[in-house]
Amino acid sequence: MSSFSPIDLSKVKTYPLSQRKNKVSIKDFATPPKGNDVFMDFLDSLPNILAGQDFRKLIEHIVSAYNKGKPVVAMMGGHVIKCGLSPVIISLMEKGIINAIALNGAGSIHDFELALIGETSEDVAENIQNGTFGMSEETGWLMNEAIKDAAEKNCGMGEGLGRKLLELNPPYLEYSLLVASIRHEIPLTIHVAIGTDIIHQHPATDGAAIGQTSFTDFRTFVSVVSELGNGGVLLNLGSAVLLPEVFLKALTVARNLGHNVVNFTTANFDMIQHYRPNENVVKRPTNMGGQGYAFTGHHEIMIPLLANAIIERISHRENH
Repeated sequence: MSSFSPIDLSKVKTYPLSQRKNKVSIKDFATPPKGNDVFMDFLDSLPNILAGQDFRKLIEHIVSAYNKGKPVVAMMGGHVIKCGLSPVIISLMEKGIINAIALNGAGSIHDFELALIGETSEDVAENIQNGTFGMSEETGWLMNEAIKDAAEKNCGMGEGLGRKLLELNPPYLEYSLLVASIRHEIPLTIHVAIGTDIIHQHPATDGAAIGQTSFTDFRTFVSVVSELGNGGVLLNLGSAVLLPEVFLKALTVARNLGHNVVNFTTANFDMIQHYRPNENVVKRPTNMGGQGYAFTGHHEIMIPLLANAIIERISHRENH
């Protein structure tokens, strides 16, 4: 038999519920749809709790950066482009809200193919079986030629690919971030690891040109990051490893060179929260001042939601 007997609770001290400090209040609750709402009503209806509160704060940070003329940078993995979100991102570029883009190699390939033929994303599981995965002639040839031209002209990979598309003038240029960056004079940098992209297996591949142009883009990206302090915003949209690592190194170089890159905002949007984005985007960069946020959900829902919220907030304030 146990030597412990049930404790007597009769002398436990309590206090009035009215004196307790609570984390949740009905004043922060969501409001139900009315049936005739505009998007601002939807945004205002979100609960001011947890991710709902964080989402509202991020929108305010982005609107503030826009009003101050501070950078709003979007780093993107290829999946964002494959989900059909290029028109949404381009609209934010056209309005001057997003003023710098960073892509991984996959993002540039999907963007280039969409501009070229209006389609992208082959069946990898099927084509890997017979060795045809990634072997499309036009993608490999045209992109590698553009990269070699960019190396000869001492410009970055993003600029080189964008100018190549303008030169080719294919039928779907309006869907290209590469082209939009040239037209709106917005830096678009591409950050690659050799061997990760299908164009690296093409006979026209020039590793030296890839390295040179991507390194030029890295140095341009450092210049962008150096301006983030005191109000800028950096968004990581769906890059789990490469771009968070590039950002951390760019931030280190910027601070090493004496730039005061503190008191800025970061946010990671992805379907799963991974280690590197949370450490290298959300937490470590903002330890000296600023705020990092993490939002989990499908890009094809979350990014249009973000874009609409930003545009509605800016429009509402400009009209009142």
